[in-house]
Amino acid sequence: MWILIWVIVQSNYSLRKNTNTKWRFIVNPAASGGGVAERWDKISKSLIAKNIAFDVVFTKRKMHAAILAEQAIGNGFRHLVAVGGDGTAHEVVNGLFQQKTCPPQNVTFCLLPIGTGNDWVKTHQIPKKIRSWLSCFKKEKTTFQDVGFIGFQKDGKPQSRYFINVVGLSYDGYLAKKMEGQKALFFKALIYLEMTARWLFKYKTPRLSVEFNGQKREGQLLTVNIGICKYSGGGMQLAPHAVPDDGLLALSIVHKINPIMVLLISPLFYLGKIGWHPKVHLFQTNQVIVKPLQGDTVLAEADGEFLGEAPAEIRILPKALKIVVS
Repeated sequence: MWILIWVIVQSNYSLRKNTNTKWRFIVNPAASGGGVAERWDKISKSLIAKNIAFDVVFTKRKMHAAILAEQAIGNGFRHLVAVGGDGTAHEVVNGLFQQKTCPPQNVTFCLLPIGTGNDWVKTHQIPKKIRSWLSCFKKEKTTFQDVGFIGFQKDGKPQSRYFINVVGLSYDGYLAKKMEGQKALFFKALIYLEMTARWLFKYKTPRLSVEFNGQKREGQLLTVNIGICKYSGGGMQLAPHAVPDDGLLALSIVHKINPIMVLLISPLFYLGKIGWHPKVHLFQTNQVIVKPLQGDTVLAEADGEFLGEAPAEIRILPKALKIVVS
């Protein structure tokens, strides 16, 4: 009799546990040049084989993942997986922080990194191979990381976004706009390098001001990077001093550098040693204000997604996002 009661109790507990941990997978079929759509059937079978409770929705257009994330939380889901690259993660996190159903910290976020850009996962050492990822995912080891907020301008109107990796202004924003809509056929690192080399000599470095910690830096600035995590642009470390849960923004200010010199020192970008160059200055802060000077245009991107232009204000939300890590 007692054995029967114990079995019933355990069965009810397991059922409640599975119900509470049902995951909503938000899949971007266009990610990785359409490769995600081709791989999803095999991935879903692997999830079923691992007894993972889940359902799935598919994005149909830009920023649709944000809407789907908001709807999922409104429908009771508290565990979300973005399937794609950094752009898909960016959209899902924005839906998570825009929704009003529950505090964002009550939702667990995970990225299945099979898109073109997979820079965010490098900081957290989240596996890219599906078998290793599934092993990591099943453990449900979680931590909290900071989230950034950026206010900017688009078509003359104020806009805002949340971000989980890196914001780039000036040349990084310019590149993000150039890369919009381009299909990635090879590694993003190679694409980013190729695009950097292609447009660097044509770029007119704008004048702008950067305000932080009671300081102001002005001049022709090639790029301004504000990082929560270290990696962007296919493995570059343009904010090498970033720590994802320290409550601070890692600020990198790069003054105008000769384009040939930029290409010559490009290995420093990948080694995390850009601070070695005398025209690169690294800081930490909790708020940054960027303003264009003399009528110049300063473009902005976040997590590799083109946003708009400055003036921009960036601030941080400490340990605001619960994530699955390895």
